[in-house]
Amino acid sequence: MKAYTDMSKGALRQLKTTAKEVKYMADFAQRTNIKSAVRKLVNPLTDVNAFNAIVQSIILNNPFGCVSYMNSGVNHPPVEKSKEAYTAKFVYQNAEAKRIGSGSESYNTIAGFNAGIAAMLSNAANNTAHGGSAVHDVEGDTFSATLKCHDPDGELYFVNFSRQQVAISSYEDDSIRTRIETWADGVPALA
Repeated sequence: MKAYTDMSKGALRQLKTTAKEVKYMADFAQRTNIKSAVRKLVNPLTDVNAFNAIVQSIILNNPFGCVSYMNSGVNHPPVEKSKEAYTAKFVYQNAEAKRIGSGSESYNTIAGFNAGIAAMLSNAANNTAHGGSAVHDVEGDTFSATLKCHDPDGELYFVNFSRQQVAISSYEDDSIRTRIETWADGVPALA
């Protein structure tokens, strides 16, 4: 009490009021154990056709054993594409095949990607503006697709495919990762 005797009554009252106003923040409590996993591919997928063959095979053949489900009155298939993106890369070359420029075009469908490549290669005004001809840089292309999958146990998880990797996200049950890993081991392009 000696420490308080040197304080004025007003200062002591302020100290007591401040102590009452101190509130402690609540801690976040983990409710689920959401996981993700990535497989980096030894060799990038060769082109958009090889990429699309893998994605379509999963949608059509359902190798993960997913089941359809209802959400907000809408029936969803066991596996559905929830997002996709395709970017075509171009280089511009002069008559001596020297690189004089570059560019890229992004599309949200494979049909748009293929049509866009043809349009860019035949665009005379664009070629003239660059002072050369457009060449499709197939190795520079990027593409990705995310599949939403509904596991029989009720879990919704995502499998994302890109040219360089396969990623699984938002899963809790390790058997989901094991199932996808076993499937991927059997697909030579996903080594």
